[in-house]
Amino acid sequence: MPFANYKFPEGILDHARKEDIIHRTTDMFVEYFGEEVRPYTMVLVEEVADGGWGRADETLTLKKMGIQPTKA
Repeated sequence: MPFANYKFPEGILDHARKEDIIHRTTDMFVEYFGEEVRPYTMVLVEEVADGGWGRADETLTLKKMGIQPTKA
């Protein structure tokens, strides 16, 4: 079963963007493996609490990155 797990900072994706990610990822797996994998493809879009993730030994927040949260 193809599986993708995306993690994004909480508040930067609205419902439409999440759906788009799911559709495009599913289409990518179908293109690669064939149409028969569509019903078995799982795409998980997770939101991580602001400040709950980091890179290069630094905790990141939306404010530090200059990103304004969207309304979900």
